[in-house]
Amino acid sequence: MDNIYISYTFKVSPKEPATEILIAELGEVGFESFVENEDGVEAFIQQTDWNEHVLDDIYVLNSNEFQISYEKKVIEQTNWNIEWEKNFNPIQVDGMVSIRAPFHENPNLKYDIVIEPKMSFGTGHHETTHMMVQHLLDLDVAGKKVLDMGCGTGILAIFAEMKGAKRIDAIDIDNWCYQNSLENSERNNCKHITVFEGDVSLLKSKRYEVIIANINRNILLNDMHVYVNCLSENGVILLSGFYKEDIPVIDEEVSKYGLKLDNQIERNNWVALKYVK
Repeated sequence: MDNIYISYTFKVSPKEPATEILIAELGEVGFESFVENEDGVEAFIQQTDWNEHVLDDIYVLNSNEFQISYEKKVIEQTNWNIEWEKNFNPIQVDGMVSIRAPFHENPNLKYDIVIEPKMSFGTGHHETTHMMVQHLLDLDVAGKKVLDMGCGTGILAIFAEMKGAKRIDAIDIDNWCYQNSLENSERNNCKHITVFEGDVSLLKSKRYEVIIANINRNILLNDMHVYVNCLSENGVILLSGFYKEDIPVIDEEVSKYGLKLDNQIERNNWVALKYVK
């Protein structure tokens, strides 16, 4: 789908955690996609959703802790598929899982996930998605009910089905992610994934044996009680989207509900935690 977008290129110092905070705040005001680079992040918003005051309530831009500058430009009628073809390289996880676009050669690993990422977050290149795939590799989900919260491109939901999950709910608050997850589920011939557009309010009266939540730290902390209420006895919850330094505050919150840390994976200071009920 070709649309006119406004692009903001932010230079951020120090880059972390300011970039993570900036992405979270921009997402709240309508920015659809983010491409991190060595200097900061490039953020995109549709022209129809943009106004001259769109950055007025972005708190981190006025913080004395960080130096953030930006440039704005209009990107007219961009073919995002072509842009992704330029920048999206196939990846492999532990020699078992390939994550690639349709135009990439199939490396013939045990699991082959084919996605057309477009503007959605979650191509597998980000450390958190990579680590969540690693956790799922070691987890028996066969015949289980699984929740992929903040599903992005739908990679983790798709992988759960490939590993035998009998029902998977994939939820994202972003419409682009919702549409992209639908497309990618169909592309991978998935039969047991239901994709929803929305937030934790959709989880009322739901029960899952495995919950996957790859979201930023503040949302995880705010919604943790909802996830735990949805988790079956002896269930497993996988959490990522935060840094190693955030483990104590995450662990304190999860421990309130009697869950125990079972395993953790680290990758470039990002972490993914496995808790059991």
